Amino acid sequence: MKMLLVRKFRVLILMVFLVACTMHIMIDLLPRLERRGTEGRPGCSCPPPAAAPPRTAPRWPSKHTLRILQDFSAEPGSNLSSQSREAAERAAGGGGGAGAPLADGDLLFNVNSDIRFNPRAAEHTEWQNEDNEEFLPTGETSIDSYPNWLKFHIGINRYELYSRHNPAIEALLQDLVSQKITSVAMKSGGTQLKLIMTFQNYGQALFKPMKQTREQETPPDFFYFSDYERHNAEIAAFHLDRQVKILDFRRVPPVAGRLVNMTREIRDVTRDKKLWRTFFISPANNICFYGECSYYCSTEHALCGKPDQIEGSLAAFLPDLSLAKRKTWRNPWRRSYHKRKKAEWEVDPDYCEEVKQTPPYDSGTRILDIMDMTVFDFLMGNMDRHHYETFEKFGNDTFIIHLDNGRGFGKYSHDELSILVPLNQCCRIRKSTYLRLQLLAKEEYKLSLLMKESLLKDKIAPILYQPHLEAMDRRLRIVLKAVSDCIEKDGYDNVVENDFNTDVNTVTTER
Repeated sequence: MKMLLVRKFRVLILMVFLVACTMHIMIDLLPRLERRGTEGRPGCSCPPPAAAPPRTAPRWPSKHTLRILQDFSAEPGSNLSSQSREAAERAAGGGGGAGAPLADGDLLFNVNSDIRFNPRAAEHTEWQNEDNEEFLPTGETSIDSYPNWLKFHIGINRYELYSRHNPAIEALLQDLVSQKITSVAMKSGGTQLKLIMTFQNYGQALFKPMKQTREQETPPDFFYFSDYERHNAEIAAFHLDRQVKILDFRRVPPVAGRLVNMTREIRDVTRDKKLWRTFFISPANNICFYGECSYYCSTEHALCGKPDQIEGSLAAFLPDLSLAKRKTWRNPWRRSYHKRKKAEWEVDPDYCEEVKQTPPYDSGTRILDIMDMTVFDFLMGNMDRHHYETFEKFGNDTFIIHLDNGRGFGKYSHDELSILVPLNQCCRIRKSTYLRLQLLAKEEYKLSLLMKESLLKDKIAPILYQPHLEAMDRRLRIVLKAVSDCIEKDGYDNVVENDFNTDVNTVTTER
């Protein structure tokens, strides 16, 4: 009797396993069937997509390449651009759209809509401003009464996270270092410990605590994917990306450094029991905690205060995904994240040609955005750009958000040339970016000096160890040499993309 029950149990387990496999296969095939339907086949009333313009000598990318370049959004047709080419051309012409009038479709949020900016507003009666009015983007309350994080959110548009001289950004940076912290929780799914902090004005930020001192370099035997995420790298990346006198991309959310009291501002306000249980007092009588994460979360890697003060970076949250969906894309030049295997781009010198024939890189400005991101990462020494994100509302005619820069500025004595492979293989760059880099190489506009000046504004300055600043000047010369080699090989007009409406050099006039 016992053996019979065991056999029935085994049969039941096998049937459950087969049903699960069948469901996985059906889920995998469903998007393909939907795509076939959109091509005008039976089962879909959708019109077929417009034919792509003919190309000379077409060469379709390999199946492996297509898998690498896919986006991770759920909708099968979400790769199709929802906006016209005129919008992209206007963005390119005005230095990223700065100063140009924006249509409703170019704004992430329409302030005349009846949606709430934060989903908690529908659930919590305390979600009110000083005048006892809910934060609604309806125009019924003055925008001046909104908290600075909300002003940041409603300023996001197709071309940038914030405008060049938006006063709300400076005010938001001040909030990050001064607002009372009311709640702390661990960020789920991370490889290293990060905390989500909520402030008195209901703004939220991602806190990365200090894990090593400014002068410590990444050990030479460390793989890039096992390196520490540095709080000061996040701050420095924001200044490098934002400043008018430097790269002027404005694609990194606002980040500021803050000295946090681990007792009053983390342990005493957290409702996360898992986090609370990891606090302890070290033999040196310092308050420590380690949290939970994939690695570097143990008593051997605990974060300790002096005695309970710890510094870290606070990065302002982007709008909630329920209000502003984002698409996650594989970086075409993503590393293998394997100790022995190499990625396709590392072994195929013509890899960029395959990329340029694959949507969304076959049209629009996305390939130029990748080149901007490549320069940005090389100046920082950041090898960890495996994915990137865009706002789904804007389709493909929009910028890349430069998130997660914590693994930059790890080595000042080494320049990782593999980061520049996209630029070397594609030989493309925006004229505005190229002119700016040339200017930063001049002694009177030296990149290291401008960065040092900008970083002094942060509350936990100095942010970068001096050799890191000097390394940026050295890497800048390497970037300019790579572009010069491309121009010599392919010609200026084939390498440098003119993204100005006029011949006026807006980069130099900004100086």
